[in-house]
Amino acid sequence: MFTGIIEAVGKVKSAERQGGDLRLHIEAPELDWADVQLGDSIATNGVCLTAVALPGQSFVADVSIETLDLTTIGGLKLGDSVNLEKALMPQSRLGGHIVSGHVDGLGEVVSRHSDARSERFVLRAPAELARYIAHKGSITVDGTSLTVNKVNGAEFELNIVPHTIQHTIIGGYHSGSTVNLEVDVISRYLERLLLGDKAADASSEAKLTESFLAENGYLR
Repeated sequence: MFTGIIEAVGKVKSAERQGGDLRLHIEAPELDWADVQLGDSIATNGVCLTAVALPGQSFVADVSIETLDLTTIGGLKLGDSVNLEKALMPQSRLGGHIVSGHVDGLGEVVSRHSDARSERFVLRAPAELARYIAHKGSITVDGTSLTVNKVNGAEFELNIVPHTIQHTIIGGYHSGSTVNLEVDVISRYLERLLLGDKAADASSEAKLTESFLAENGYLR
């Protein structure tokens, strides 16, 4: 479990294909490695990876085919920068929101423009994730916990302050950039709860729709 508050930006030291999956080596001198042990989880651009080796101020992780298919990790190259966050500890401040490190889908940066000292970004989410993105709600973009400023269909707007620009990989985003998205986990559970017994019905695709809410007394 993570908070979405990036602790350091690391760099890809190597990315080697092995038997169809990937062995990734990330170095990060700015990360505090004192409490990191083998088997610990480290969110890398929002993807929860397990440290299988800890050579110096770096870690090695094996990335499965499933993760390569569903995230941007497979596109990482030597020297690429990545957002890093160690797993949440019980005594840590929850400065962002609850982040699982399980990517829901890929988003695309539509536009970027300056707004005083901040930067405004418009991103487009996959259609199936749009219902989980709410005005002033939380979303995780490449592991960074962010607040949604506006929503327009599957597109949403983010206001990124200078500190976040300087201490994450967001400063390198441009129109067309592909990013990992994780929606607020609470919205996922809320949808399943509202579906009630229909959530267990495998004969049809259970979705939370306006007609379903009306039929079950949630709308008047």
